[in-house]
Amino acid sequence: MNYFPDEVIEHIFDFITSHKDRNSVSLVCKSWYKIERYSRQRVFIGNCYSISPERLIARFPGLKSLTLKGKPHFADFNLVPHDWGGFLDPWIKALAKNRIGLEELRLKRMVVSDESLELLSKSFVNFKSLILVNCEGFTTDGLAAIAANCRNLRELDLQENEVDDHRGHWLSCFPESCTSLVSLNFACLKGEINLAALERLVTRSPNLKSLRLNRSVPLDTLQKLLMRAPQLLDLGTGSYVHDPSSEAYNELKAAIQKCKSIRSLSGFLEVAPRCMAAIYPICANLTFLNLSYAPGLHGNALTKLIQHCNKLQRLWILDCIGDKGLGVVASTCKELQELRVFPSDPYGAGNAAVTEEGLVLISAGCPKLNSLLYFCQQMTNAALITVAKNCPNFIRFRLCILEPTKPDPVTNLPLDEGFGAIVQSCKGLKRLSLSGLLTDQVFLYIGMYAEQLEMLSIAFAGESDKGMLYVLNGCKKLRKLEIRDCPFGNAALLEDVGKYETMRSLWMSSCEVTLGACKTLAEKMPRLKVELINDSDQMEFNLDDDQKVEKMYLYRSVVGHREDAPEFVWIL
Repeated sequence: MNYFPDEVIEHIFDFITSHKDRNSVSLVCKSWYKIERYSRQRVFIGNCYSISPERLIARFPGLKSLTLKGKPHFADFNLVPHDWGGFLDPWIKALAKNRIGLEELRLKRMVVSDESLELLSKSFVNFKSLILVNCEGFTTDGLAAIAANCRNLRELDLQENEVDDHRGHWLSCFPESCTSLVSLNFACLKGEINLAALERLVTRSPNLKSLRLNRSVPLDTLQKLLMRAPQLLDLGTGSYVHDPSSEAYNELKAAIQKCKSIRSLSGFLEVAPRCMAAIYPICANLTFLNLSYAPGLHGNALTKLIQHCNKLQRLWILDCIGDKGLGVVASTCKELQELRVFPSDPYGAGNAAVTEEGLVLISAGCPKLNSLLYFCQQMTNAALITVAKNCPNFIRFRLCILEPTKPDPVTNLPLDEGFGAIVQSCKGLKRLSLSGLLTDQVFLYIGMYAEQLEMLSIAFAGESDKGMLYVLNGCKKLRKLEIRDCPFGNAALLEDVGKYETMRSLWMSSCEVTLGACKTLAEKMPRLKVELINDSDQMEFNLDDDQKVEKMYLYRSVVGHREDAPEFVWIL
């Protein structure tokens, strides 16, 4: 390679798309480091406090695409205080000040202000893509700035965000010259939409491939949109309620039949089961079906819809489908690779909720399954062992029993052997979430067999420090470890503190860790940030070292303490 000019090596690097591989080639020699530095355009940062914006810009001056994550993952379960941090503002200011040619920005669990969105819209003339996932802090005024000023915008994707809707006319801020949109998703917005502006925008966007609407868009408008955009590949609709005998419904049915390119269908926040027949003509080609927001769709209407979708590769659905309905999925969807079953009533008994029977049927009928998120009422070791044999290709396996410490209902034993079979059979497993009654034995299995595991989530499990130590000593590729309500304490935390430098983060809440142990960890590993979060006024940071810590968040960082920590966060 030393005989190749730098330009040739840079061209070769262009074919390396993995962030991990790019990091690896930059460590080969000084020459490759320099080439990789100036040629890298896409950067992923899993923790916005692990590096400063200024240091990122100095490292990669040619940056065009940035992915940023803010709050810890347990924020999705309301375990992280609302105002913990994760602010976008300093990043946008630094990028704008240094005139970075930013074109794409993807944010997850970040606090985004209208001021940041406005500065973003005015500072990067070639900006093309904005994706916000589980973000908060902004309103439709910020979206209006993006629409008005980003003249080359191709993608505006809003997923699961908390957005204050000040006015429903932000879509009218797109200039008439805007014809570049490829993807538009505002399904999470709750307010009214300027329907005329939406129709005009879709009409003048010939390359639009993905359109996801909120519930304020009625069926007659949906029909008009489909007539103007028959090239859509991805469609999401919030409201799907109408009279099947009406003329408007027949017009919608005719419009759907012309959309032969649709491969992904999602939404249905409000749904009339009698209207589902209009969708049947496009079901045969669907590869992704998201019904996780459709509580009104169940029983025969749901299973009949599934029976038309024999090419599905991804299915997100509510547990009201029941075990019998999952049997229909298993017999119909032979190409299924990803299944997510969400709870329709996470706080109730749920007579129609799924059990181990439905999962066994899926594993027998869908041998290509490699990703699972499964909320259920119960699980058995025998079922998990069968699933492990039937589907050894799992990369992600997340099981959530609604009663978190429930044992095997048949044998009344812990689920250690079942999860042990999963980690032993699924050699490529990268993400695992445990649930049910579990002892230290399951963590011994994880440490022994889960060689590729990168993310582990644990709750209400284990017996002693040994459980956590088995995982830390065995899982060499572990990046994120999330623990809540487990009997792990100081011995497990301090046994091998060097391990944390190879990880991205460790979260421990409601465990047996004390303030003194956290101080010791911070003293031994000054490059790690140890955050203690006290949002319940149950712990004062000046108490003795034997005081138990309610929430601890540990992460790597190459910069000093963050300056935006609120009063309830103590950084050691």
